[in-house]
Amino acid sequence: MITLNEEEEVLIHCLYFTASRFARNITKLAEKTLDGGDLAPSYLYMIMIVKFNPDITQKELCTKLSIAPSTSTRFIDKLEKLQIVNRKVSGKETHISLTKEGEKVYDRFRASLKEMFVSYSEVLGKDFSLDLSKMLHEASNKLEKKE
Repeated sequence: MITLNEEEEVLIHCLYFTASRFARNITKLAEKTLDGGDLAPSYLYMIMIVKFNPDITQKELCTKLSIAPSTSTRFIDKLEKLQIVNRKVSGKETHISLTKEGEKVYDRFRASLKEMFVSYSEVLGKDFSLDLSKMLHEASNKLEKKE
């Protein structure tokens, strides 16, 4: 039987440490696997949300991605400059939609997202991967409601 020292006990039972460690590892895999050209994975998920919600408001986008308005503005600025999204201001609301180029980026992203799932499922197991993703999603929802 393997016994853990105090350091290992603290690290293994610290959700902050283990979640951060996992996030770094999955980010490395995402950056290696996801096909977004020069775009970081965060931008690709924004593109996906816009794809599923044409003419989404910037406020709704922030809510769905759990990001600050200033972060979304920076992302949208870059995506607009790359002609991936269009921004339309209507009164106090800003609406975001994909361009034809944005649709192409989305299609490449979706294909590579499947590759990434296969990649980590080979290591973690398919069921475990699905369960872990679901549990992390539920935990994030609970923590966000507490804020």
